[in-house]
Amino acid sequence: MSWNEVAPGAFRVRDTCNVYVVRSPNGRDGIAVDFGSGAVLDHLADMGIERLTDVLMTHHHRDQGQGLPRAVAAGIAVHVPPVEQDLFAHVDDLWAARPLVNDYNLRQDKFSILDPVPVAGTVPEYRTATYGGVEVRVLPTPGHTTGSVTYVVGGIAFTGDLIHSPGKVWSLAATQWSYTENEGPAMTVLSCYQLLEEPLDLLLPSHGEPMDDPHGALGLLAERMQRYVDARRPYPWDLRARLDNPFRQLTPHLLLNVSSNSSSYVLVSETGNALVIDYGYDMTTGLPAGTDRASRRPWLASLPALRRQHGVTKVEVALPTHYHDDHVAGMPLLRDVEGTQIWAPEHVTPILDHPERYDLPCLWYDPIPVDRSLPLGESFRWHEYEITVHDLPGHTLYHAGFEFEVDGVRVLATGDQQEGLGSSGGRRELLNYQYRNLFRVGDYRRSAELYRRVAPGLMVSGHWEPRWVDDAYLDLLTELGDELVELHEELLPLETVDLGAGGVAAAIAPYRSRVAVGATQRLDVTVRNPLPEKAEVTVRMVIPLGWAAEPAEQVLTLAAGEEATATFDVTAGGTPRRRTPVAADVTAGELRLGQHVEAFVDVVEP
Repeated sequence: MSWNEVAPGAFRVRDTCNVYVVRSPNGRDGIAVDFGSGAVLDHLADMGIERLTDVLMTHHHRDQGQGLPRAVAAGIAVHVPPVEQDLFAHVDDLWAARPLVNDYNLRQDKFSILDPVPVAGTVPEYRTATYGGVEVRVLPTPGHTTGSVTYVVGGIAFTGDLIHSPGKVWSLAATQWSYTENEGPAMTVLSCYQLLEEPLDLLLPSHGEPMDDPHGALGLLAERMQRYVDARRPYPWDLRARLDNPFRQLTPHLLLNVSSNSSSYVLVSETGNALVIDYGYDMTTGLPAGTDRASRRPWLASLPALRRQHGVTKVEVALPTHYHDDHVAGMPLLRDVEGTQIWAPEHVTPILDHPERYDLPCLWYDPIPVDRSLPLGESFRWHEYEITVHDLPGHTLYHAGFEFEVDGVRVLATGDQQEGLGSSGGRRELLNYQYRNLFRVGDYRRSAELYRRVAPGLMVSGHWEPRWVDDAYLDLLTELGDELVELHEELLPLETVDLGAGGVAAAIAPYRSRVAVGATQRLDVTVRNPLPEKAEVTVRMVIPLGWAAEPAEQVLTLAAGEEATATFDVTAGGTPRRRTPVAADVTAGELRLGQHVEAFVDVVEP
């Protein structure tokens, strides 16, 4: 074990990784970047430092943080990258659920610490925060891991494992995030290019020696890694151009972000402000394997080009067409960094505000507070534009379309409603519906009617090329909507038992909740009578032994197709347990559906 001063007031301790200590302005305290085995605590006095106030982690790997329990025991606050927070605070969930057999996930998430450690918070990407009196700027630099960050103090960049030495990385294997793709190497190139824009004097890597020519070191790595990316692709991928020119003009004031995972559209005002429709994973190089938080990386890599090339001064408003993560994941970062307000359709607002209440696919991990809820069927003004919010169910029940006129063109943003927006090369148009999204049989028939009423000149979608609209296309969508109804009516016994396209006639809210042992959680069970005649619908809570439900059972008299809610106060007994399942047993008339729907309760210590 050895240590040395690598820059005035900055020290390196050689450990399982390079642990860096920056002396605080008071001369007594310090902060650490990464923590290794924790041996840094044994050398503080040698550096003339009395204590560490904070540890800033560049990424979650075990060589960076295996000693974090020592930091916690010493009262040192631990701060971690936002998307990797669960791999510190809740890493036991990873060990309990991570697939180990028939495993196609190549990310090195198994190189995480063995036990959870409490974290003081996540570091603010794209912003400057003060730790122990030291001002630290936080920059996203994915590549080695999805959530990796670089810390900049003055002209010094603490780069983690983004770069090892000029033109080299510590591990290529770590950059392979999925089975056949190379998202990590491509992200490494983009991260290098973005760091090249920073006024840096020194790079301090987690493994390797200090680099006093940051521009040369990063430029060489970007060049070499670009060659590596191209060697694994069927055609070259110009990542520099992707970063420099992420937007395509559809009209002079309507832009398409071609670098994002789901298509994001920018409406530019003459004031210099911008409104974005959907904003999920910006500047993506593909989605890594896994569905955990650490596999999903929002960032703002396209915004410099938006300002530079299109005169945008502020991203003022973000509008989601629906709640799926690939359409909203970047909105919290937009809010925090840009001050962007989130305006959402009124039926999307509750899901963004309280995702735990819903059993739906593709929900973002945290609530996304909505600043303005937009009534369906009504219009609102944003600078010189009037935008109408249309209910547009199909892809999901909670889905909207936005109608507006820009540069003389009537545009309808349709989110993920259709795939392809018209046949090409012999490929048939597809309707993009999923049953767990609460698709209803007649939704696409109704959407075809809406398209005729709106008569857009241009339809822009969530993942496919924009489509200039003609009568033949509207006719095609009408035919497809009618065909979909016909298929479901042929295949399902809707005339005798109408459980809807999804086969479910009930839901419990909240779907996910948290309650202390001995405490009570209110559960609402919404049921619909699936029979063609009036019936008594009986709802009974199914709970673990030692729990209680008040009332135990409710009977609702409902007309055919009528919906109502039965409310139960459920008291948790027993001992703490994660994801305790409860269910609602449903009977409609003589139709016994049994334990028809479930919900999950995290039971914790009182």
